Amino acid sequence: MKRLIERSRSVGEVLRWVTQNPGKVSASHYPIALHKLGQLLQQQPGQPVGAGDGRGPAGQVLEQPEFHALCQAIVSGCAKFDNFSIVNCLYAAAALGLPGESPLVRVLEDESRSRLGRFNQKDVSMVFSSEANNKALEAIFSSQLFYENRQERFIRSMADWLPRKAENLTPYTMALIAKYVARHRLREPRLLDTIANFLLKRGEQLDSKVIQKLVFPFSRMNYRPSNHGELFPKLEAILEQKAGSSPLATVNILMSMFQLSHFPQTVLHQVFSPAFITNVMSSPYALIVRRYLSLLDAAVELEFQEYSGPRLDPRYRVLMFEHALTADEANRKYSYKGLVAEALRQLVGEECYRQDEVLPPGYCTDFLLWINRSGTVLPLSRVPAASKAPLALSPTAMSLRSSVLALTSDLQDFAPVVLSVNDKWHYCQNSDILVGSRAMRDRHLRLLGYCLVQLPYTELEKVSGIEEA
Repeated sequence: MKRLIERSRSVGEVLRWVTQNPGKVSASHYPIALHKLGQLLQQQPGQPVGAGDGRGPAGQVLEQPEFHALCQAIVSGCAKFDNFSIVNCLYAAAALGLPGESPLVRVLEDESRSRLGRFNQKDVSMVFSSEANNKALEAIFSSQLFYENRQERFIRSMADWLPRKAENLTPYTMALIAKYVARHRLREPRLLDTIANFLLKRGEQLDSKVIQKLVFPFSRMNYRPSNHGELFPKLEAILEQKAGSSPLATVNILMSMFQLSHFPQTVLHQVFSPAFITNVMSSPYALIVRRYLSLLDAAVELEFQEYSGPRLDPRYRVLMFEHALTADEANRKYSYKGLVAEALRQLVGEECYRQDEVLPPGYCTDFLLWINRSGTVLPLSRVPAASKAPLALSPTAMSLRSSVLALTSDLQDFAPVVLSVNDKWHYCQNSDILVGSRAMRDRHLRLLGYCLVQLPYTELEKVSGIEEA
């Protein structure tokens, strides 16, 4: 039966073999039939596979009674299928373009959920090594089922598989993989290096928005890919050509490179130029680009002092962030910040610290305190008023760093201390490495003259009770 299905030359032939010989069809034959249907439909002109909306060859097949009979046979029997057949049917259905609300997909996803604890590495890796194609991967990485069940063994399998298959993937599929890796903070060098190699080989053919998606995992994971010596100069050359075509993507790519302490001078000349700024100010995303440019300008001042090109006009400077990051707000109930706040309140009193203070160039700090040379935490009433107000982004030539250092110098015996509560989502998965945005924030706060005290969640989760806190 397997050979008959695989040798079929038409959609009708596949459907006849499967529906007219129910006694000879086993669980393993159904995914083979679905995959064969997908292959045959791809060979037909007209509507592409994945658009089963009733128009063109794909839609017509999905409406045939024989196809409905095939789907019903899978729905009726899938509870008795082995794991590999279940996984394969689901991926084949995704590749065929069946909608997520279809009864077949719903039943397969429900059955998969109920078996997740029994799926082994072979179930997943066999699918990747022999079955996956662009359409299947796009559907898989976009599915709720996949995001709900990210497992380390799956990532290990993908890390084994991806380097061998990357050349055959579309940029869109690779961008989906990059999005998944970044979203879940997966610092897996083999995956990241494969994305970097893909960028190096295909960069010229990609638009800035796709490049932005592929670059983001490196900064997110605070990871310089092994080919960065070749990749970063190539990205600079591409940005020089495409900077004006997509300003938001350009500044996003620059931010990723800055977080990895790479500063492309020629591109900075462009993004700080009057022409680029004029273009940005007339766009619907003017404010967000101004926020990024303000932070990039501050980073140049703090970390790239040999730069001698144009800078952001002071008229356009704004705070990068005016409040806590979205992720921190969303995860507030899982944060240890409440515990630390209560411990500080009991230890030094509410008059001795500020919570969620935003410091230029727009970094939200968990707790800001002032301490004298003997190590005493000072009530804010004893700290001169000038030091308690957030430092404004100076429109004059005075730098951010000079502002803070001059302030602490005037006060002589006072120094700001920032307590940083580093929760689980501030680190790469299963790692003590801070994500790139957090790491850059810490670098900049230190360069601005703040003393930084790290409170990692791995230490805070060991605390039992407020006294220990």
